[in-house]
Parts: sequence; C-alpha cells; structure tokens
Amino acid sequence: MNYEELGLKVGLEIHRQLKTKHKLFCSCPPVLHSEEPHFTFLRRLRPTQSEVGQVDPAALFEFKRGRVILYEAYRDSTCLVETDEEPPHPLNPEALEIALTAALMMKSTPVDEVHVMRKVVIDGSNTTGFQRTCVVALGGEVIVGGKRVPIQHVGLEEDAARKTGEDGLTVRYRLDRLGIPLIEVATAPVIHSPKEAEEVALAIGRILKATGRVVRGLGAIRQDINISIRDGALIEVKGVQELPLVAKVVEYEVKRQLGLLEIRDELRRRGVKEEHISEKFIDATQIFSKTKCKVIQKALKTGGVVLALKLPNFSGLLGKELMPGVRFGTELSDFAVRWSGVGGLFHTDELPAYGISQEEVDELRRLVGAGEGDAVVLVAGKRKEAEDALRAVVERCRMALHGVPEETRAARPDGTTRYMRPRPGAARMYPETDIPPIPITEEYIEELKARLPEMPEQKLERLMKTYGLNRKLASQLMDSEYLELFEEIAKTTKVPTTVVATTLTETLKSLRRDGVKVDAVSDEQILSIFRLVDSGSMAKEAIPDVITWLSEHPDANPEDALKALGLTMLSREELLKIVKKALEERESLVKERGQAAFGPLMGYVMAKVRGRADPKLVKELVKQELDRALGKS
Repeated sequence: MNYEELGLKVGLEIHRQLKTKHKLFCSCPPVLHSEEPHFTFLRRLRPTQSEVGQVDPAALFEFKRGRVILYEAYRDSTCLVETDEEPPHPLNPEALEIALTAALMMKSTPVDEVHVMRKVVIDGSNTTGFQRTCVVALGGEVIVGGKRVPIQHVGLEEDAARKTGEDGLTVRYRLDRLGIPLIEVATAPVIHSPKEAEEVALAIGRILKATGRVVRGLGAIRQDINISIRDGALIEVKGVQELPLVAKVVEYEVKRQLGLLEIRDELRRRGVKEEHISEKFIDATQIFSKTKCKVIQKALKTGGVVLALKLPNFSGLLGKELMPGVRFGTELSDFAVRWSGVGGLFHTDELPAYGISQEEVDELRRLVGAGEGDAVVLVAGKRKEAEDALRAVVERCRMALHGVPEETRAARPDGTTRYMRPRPGAARMYPETDIPPIPITEEYIEELKARLPEMPEQKLERLMKTYGLNRKLASQLMDSEYLELFEEIAKTTKVPTTVVATTLTETLKSLRRDGVKVDAVSDEQILSIFRLVDSGSMAKEAIPDVITWLSEHPDANPEDALKALGLTMLSREELLKIVKKALEERESLVKERGQAAFGPLMGYVMAKVRGRADPKLVKELVKQELDRALGKS
C-alpha cells in the first residue's frame, strides 16, 4: 500500500508499569497473585454528568450494558484505597521521579505543578468509576531514522484492575494490579507507515528501559494506537501488548477502513438510504424449531426466540473480508454482542452453515420477504437481548452508509481488532479533589538532570565495547527484557558474554516460540543457571532443557532440574569410561581412518553426554584415547 497517498496518520500512547516499592496512591506493594482471592465484593458503576451537564458516551455505553462487577481482592496488596472506601494517599514520589527522568531523557519540559485528574472509566476496571492520571511533562521528541517525532506529553497514572472472567452480566476484576504506577508517553500523529509506528514504539521503549526502573514481561507494557486515513475516521486501538504487533495492527486497521469505504461506496451505488434499514424484527422461531444448529437449539431450550432482520441490498457485503478472518458480518456481530449481551449472530452471506440447512435459509428469506439482493441477519436468545442485538445491527448498518465510524477497538493477539466501545468525549476528565497540586521545583529538575541514565545509543556502544558483543547481538539484548540481568551475570561469572547474551535473546525467544513459559522462570533462577555453568557443575548445552523444566516447576532450582533431567555433570573418570567404550565399539573405524576417526568419535561421544560434560574435556579425552589406540597399533 502507498500509505502516503492514503493519508495515514498514526499516534502512539505507550504505557509501561514502573518498578516502585508501592502503588501510586497507597502503600500496598505492587504484587500480582495467582491463588484464590482472600475476599470479594460486588459493585455496579454509574456515569455522572460533567460540570456542564454532559455525559461521556463511552461511560454511558458501559452503563447501558447493565453489568455487575465482582471484585477479587487480597489482604497483602489491597487496602481501602483500592476498594474505594478511603481517599487516595499522596502521589508516590518514587513513581514521579521515574516519570520525570524518562521525560527529561526525551527532552520533554516538566510542568510547574502536577495536577491529578479523574478520567471517567466505568467498565469495572476501576472501583471508583474513574482512573487517576496526571501530566508531568509537555513536549519533547524521539529521533527515529533521522526523523523528529514530537512527544505531546508524558503522564503518570494508576494501572487498572485486571479482568479475570465473565459470567452473564457479572464481570470479574482482580484488584492486585489496580494502582500500580504507569508511565504514559503520547506522540503526535506524525507517523505515516506501519513500520515507522513499530520503530517509534521501539525507540520510546528503549528510553523507558534505559531508566532501569520499569517492570518487564507480558502485561507490563501496553500500547494504544490512534489510526486514521483520508476519508476514514480516527480509531483508537487499545491493549497492543507485543511490539511486533504494532505494525500489524496499523496495517490491518488501514485495510479495515479501506474495506468499509468500499462498502459505503457500493451501498451508495445500490441506492441504499438510512430509512431503508428499519427496525422491523420478524419472529422466525417456528422455522428453526427442529434445526440442527446447536446454538439455536440451546437458545430455544432456555425459552429464547429467533428474530430476523432484512437488510435491503446488503447481499454479499456482510461476507466481505476487512481483515484476515474478520468480515463485515463479524463487525456486525461484535457490535451486537457489546450492545446486547448475545453470543453472536448469523447472516445469509455465510449460510447454510453451522447446522442451518438450505431449506431453513430459503424459508427464512420467504418469511422476511428478502429478494435476491437482500441479506438477512438472525439472532437467537432471550427476546429483549435479541431485539437489542438487531437494533445494534441496524445502527451499525446505517453507519456503514457514511463510511468508517469513530470508535475504540481492542487488539487481538493476531493483530486484528474488535469493537470495544464508542470513543470517549471531552466530558470524561475533571480534577481530583483529594490530592493537592505537587510543585516541581527547578532545583529538583536540575538534580534529576545531573544523574540521568545513559541514552540507548550510548548504552549500545558500551555493550559492544565492554562485553565484546557485535552490534546485532547488543541490539537484540537492548530490545529484550533481560539487559539488566545480562550485566549482572557478566559481572559475577566468567561465562563467555556471547553465550549469556545469545541465551537471553535467541534461546529464550526460540523456547517461547515453542510454547515454553519462559516468563515463569525468574531472574534468580537464570542467574543460578549461569553460576552452575561457571563453576563447571553444568554444561552450557543443558541450558535450554533446564529452563524448559524450570518453566513447569517455578518453585524449584536449577540443581533440581539437573537431577530430574539426568543432566548432572559426569566426573572425569565417568567420562573417560564412556570414551574408552566408544573406541572399543568403533575399533574398525579407528584402524581404517586413523586420526580421521576423531570427528565421528567426537560426534558419537557428544551425542551420549551432551548436557552432562564440557565439550572441551570431551575433546581432550577423545584425542588422548585415540592417540593411545593408534600408538598401540
């Protein structure tokens, strides 16, 4: 695609958890739990009007969904602040220092006073119904490929509770993450290609990591991406967790918007008007009374109905692919699910399928009076939910006549997105009255400037010079989450730095790709692995196997892994016996090839002892015994 011709504009909002001793507005430690919660409580959040009587559309949307929130809490990481039973404590000064440090590294100008604001959020992710946030610096830049990318602001905010599940209208949120400090870096919308978006995200991420005070791992980093094209609309995609997905999300969103514009133009060519798309829902329950479709069977058994809606002149458009695996019909389904609570919908562009027969489709079309050019959508469920779902379909199809509707979308792991909620309006922000403004003095800023960490480009040169790494490996290490660990291992062991760096980048990446839960292995366990290698108690070839085993036994240590895997190092005497036996078994090979038998013998012995012996020692003993054998002959 020619993204310049399409008028692509992208702005990034990079969020990253900060490594602090306690949360942003209380003294609770930032600890995440996997065990059952200590206690739970129920809430329902409601939207409030702004000072001028306006209600934020995103908040109103969440309220209309009618959900109840079950909060899960822990006594060691949840206090009355998280449960909204007590006002917030003063802003965490450690978090503010980290945010200002990162801002100064991006040449951003700190504000004179930090004013904490409330941002309305009533999806359940905050017990208060709002998120506390503040701007700490304005302006600044990052340089990517010689281009200056302006920073609009650097902010500090509390992380949200994490969603753990849903059951009907009840949604569960865990409060251990709520209140963990997040830095937010927002760029100007001057990014004009998917690749550039990824490069800018990488550059900002490197600066944040250079502070040495950010949390690493999946869930600690989230990128929100604002994307628009000419004649399209501004779309905010939330929750992009992995850097390689940034470019893909942008690429797919451009495709989606182009597809929606094509649908708009086709509908106009077909002469479709808003008034043609009416809220005329027809009960088609009787047609499907004996259907083989399991979804419909389940709905009817629980007293549900099947409602149908004719979409005049929409035939063929609902099956149009907008992104890989996402069609316009999928968009209608996502929209209906979010506004009504139904599990999904069917449409005639994809039928017969899912147990719905051709005969049922033909009868359905006759019932609703659908002609050859018309499409039909049907929903099975409780009558009110089915009606709400079809109303949402009507609204979304009317939007299609105008092109791309502005909205907030959620990122999926494959880079595609789904409808999340309407875009928030200007009525969602108001001052936090429980926290006084925090002055930022010139003396404090000068003190921070005097001890700024080294910039990423300086760190790259230092890694190459100090540890003898080539540029590619040093860059991979900087872009990984293990740079600090690498330096600790390099300073405390004599394991070759290239072995350490390769393990922490390429080996771990390969294991993760194979499904190994690498993130379950702690830094201390990895450090212990290299200490064992350094002491000669473990072969470096055993590292992947040991990490894999530890990922399934997170409470164990590397010594346990070596015993369980049978990778305890062989003594010199044990290894010598294996070498001698190898020469006996291959006596004819030794006689035939002489010194040339060394290679095959070495390969044979290594295959037997790999992970339990140092290759240098194997080489020494094989050479020794081969010389002895040849001397005897």
